[in-house]
Amino acid sequence: MMSRNWFITGTSSGFGRIMTERLLERGDTVVATLRRRDALDALQARYSDRLHVVALDVTDTQMVRQVVDQAFARLGHIDVVVSNAGYGLFGAVEEVSDAQIRDQINTNVIGSIAVVRAALPHFRAQGGGRILQLSSMGGQIAFPGLGLYHASKWAIEGFFESLVQEVASFGIEATLIEPGAARTQFGRGSMVMSDPLEAYQTLPFSARREVLAHESYTPIGDPEKMVHEMIASVDVSPAPLRLALGSDAYRLMHEALAKRLELLEAQKDIAVSTDASS
Repeated sequence: MMSRNWFITGTSSGFGRIMTERLLERGDTVVATLRRRDALDALQARYSDRLHVVALDVTDTQMVRQVVDQAFARLGHIDVVVSNAGYGLFGAVEEVSDAQIRDQINTNVIGSIAVVRAALPHFRAQGGGRILQLSSMGGQIAFPGLGLYHASKWAIEGFFESLVQEVASFGIEATLIEPGAARTQFGRGSMVMSDPLEAYQTLPFSARREVLAHESYTPIGDPEKMVHEMIASVDVSPAPLRLALGSDAYRLMHEALAKRLELLEAQKDIAVSTDASS
């Protein structure tokens, strides 16, 4: 297999860290970005010739542009950009603070868009490239208590639905990665929690808050297997627009899509009746 050059954001833990490790093991080259460079010191020492670690806060759009430009300049050619940086925010929409809302959108939406926008001119110049955007089953379904997280993922999915049509003629392809709950740090003590309001403590999602915040929370998804499929998707052409990972993702997304189609069909007559008569 021919080696590839990768640019990956959010590599200190979770999917980004695992992907970086697996790619280096198989002989690929990785530009790995994260907020704290020392989180990859051990890997850097082992793969100093093929791992380039760069500090990056994806909410700093100017910095994103500089880091992406420098990565393409250093390697000459980057095959795959993986926009992985992001996190979850839990809280009823009335509970989350204005600052928490801004941080969630700035990281998960604007940060992801900034990374892709910075890469596009380089991909066009080199005649193509592949983008893997970490979304979530939460970009197709919604749970109470995760309204702002869902807002960020539904937003990025709409962005990519449009983007892939704009850049197809340049040989640029993209895949939205939609994992279910996985055994990463995402929901095992690392999720940002809003300050609870008394009015919401008797509602069903209050129990979910306790589960997600607890270190013993063990989802069904195997992150190693998920990362394997993410990497393998780059060999598929044309690129799949979406990659669902996890039995929970498949089941819940299937149920949600079927229900939405059912509701749409029930409104067909109303929809048609509102067309202009001439």
